[in-house]
Amino acid sequence: MLAYLKELCALCGTSGAESAVRDYLIEKIQDFPDILECRTDSLGNLLVHKKGRKKAKHTVMIGAHMDEVGLIVRDILPDGRLILDTVGGIEPDAVIGRTMQIPGVGYGVVGAEPVHNLEPEDREKKPSRKDLILDIGAKNRETVADLGILPGDAVYFFSKWTELGGGKRVASKAIDDRFGCACMLKMLRDQIEFDTWFCFFVQEEIGLRGSRTATYAINPDLALILETTTAGDLDGVTGADRVCALGAGAVVSFMDRSTIYDKELYKIAFAEAENLNIPCQTKTRIAGGNDAGAVHISRDGVRTLAISIPCRYLHSPYCTAQISDMEQSCLLAERMLIRMHTL
Repeated sequence: MLAYLKELCALCGTSGAESAVRDYLIEKIQDFPDILECRTDSLGNLLVHKKGRKKAKHTVMIGAHMDEVGLIVRDILPDGRLILDTVGGIEPDAVIGRTMQIPGVGYGVVGAEPVHNLEPEDREKKPSRKDLILDIGAKNRETVADLGILPGDAVYFFSKWTELGGGKRVASKAIDDRFGCACMLKMLRDQIEFDTWFCFFVQEEIGLRGSRTATYAINPDLALILETTTAGDLDGVTGADRVCALGAGAVVSFMDRSTIYDKELYKIAFAEAENLNIPCQTKTRIAGGNDAGAVHISRDGVRTLAISIPCRYLHSPYCTAQISDMEQSCLLAERMLIRMHTL
């Protein structure tokens, strides 16, 4: 699973531009056994039906999103710099001073007004989206045009897969939610107990759009969403504001800003974690949301559970996660698929 994750995080695929990620997944899946169907819908979701050892009593779907947060070229200045805007929830101060990449073109740096040019009162202000200007070294607007860059082109964080803590943790862009994609690839490669739909969603970061159409098409009875969630386990952060912690295992939420999760599935998940002798935690703050928000209200309703990995510095160039949490979350997800089929 970790090898898949490393390769997936190296790919670029922001909302509406997930083709590189989808092509990678299709290439891997075509060599896997027992694939009944593998198709791409009109919005770009990848829908895969895998045969299990037994025929399913329920229609069960497991899903994760392919897209990552990124930026987009909004306009081109006469001096050749690019005006950017965000695609997904990125804080501007996570972008200022960073190296960015435009696939197939090259690299640039998001500059800022030099601090010694700022008035004292302005030095304390946070940057805003209007401050996101990418310098790619172009001399003028014509040079940018010669490179083939146009408004609407995607821009991505440039970061390298980095091991931390003696190899116990990793940092990279796009762990949200290439973790979920990597975990599902592992399940698709291995034999599974029951026939199951595996759905790789598009456009989660801009409003849960892909999961809405995919769920309508599959019409599942039950759904499991794999995700990442914010870990605030840092020095000085106390109580519920810590949300969840690296090293404390899979995160099973009871509620977030878009979903109240199925209470029976929530309890079963903790019981199964105990049976597996692996740690499991919940979110201590009701915040955020994921594809479950669209999935659970599709058609006449879908019983839904989310399993997430705790992750520091989400939506930044270096999301940081612990390998043991990922392995335990994937193990719990495999077990929960079996339980959901047998309810």
